[in-house]
Amino acid sequence: MGSISSIVKTVIEAKNEKEMQNLLEGLLTPSETEEIATRIEIVKLLKQGVGQHAIAKKLNIGVATLSRGSKEIKMGKFKYV
Repeated sequence: MGSISSIVKTVIEAKNEKEMQNLLEGLLTPSETEEIATRIEIVKLLKQGVGQHAIAKKLNIGVATLSRGSKEIKMGKFKYV
């Protein structure tokens, strides 16, 4: 079974946006792509100080869905998002 390190090494090897897009389209299903895009948007909005209820309404998701992103930010993750 792979590790996060293996994923990071593979992603870093993409030389430009086109290669990255090709890699991600090959790895992820459309539903996984949408889920990751939503998670990134959650993190960005939380870091901007947008309230959880406003984010839930804007992204049409439950407030409970936001809890993981909020928890990870408090643990020091997502420094580069």
